Amino acid sequence: MTEQGKPGRETAVALKYDGKRAPTVAASGLDEVAEEIIRIAREHDVPLYENAELAGILARLDLDEEIPETLYRVIAEILAFAFHLQGKTPGDVG
Repeated sequence: MTEQGKPGRETAVALKYDGKRAPTVAASGLDEVAEEIIRIAREHDVPLYENAELAGILARLDLDEEIPETLYRVIAEILAFAFHLQGKTPGDVG
């Protein structure tokens, strides 16, 4: 996820989902770090989703911190779409 909210600032957050607990923050960064997160995601065919507001919220979490329950639905919808793009189902995780 990326955030373009501030001029010249880009935020990227990578989530990890193991199918056993809520998704967690695997990586987060601004500017050059954000660009590197996005580059690595593209290199590994990880689907990208752009939402400035959501990226800003997720960027406030610590690494390995689970997403808050208030975001479960939106993250579940994003994950379902990402799985669909890759021809997978949530049962393929783990």
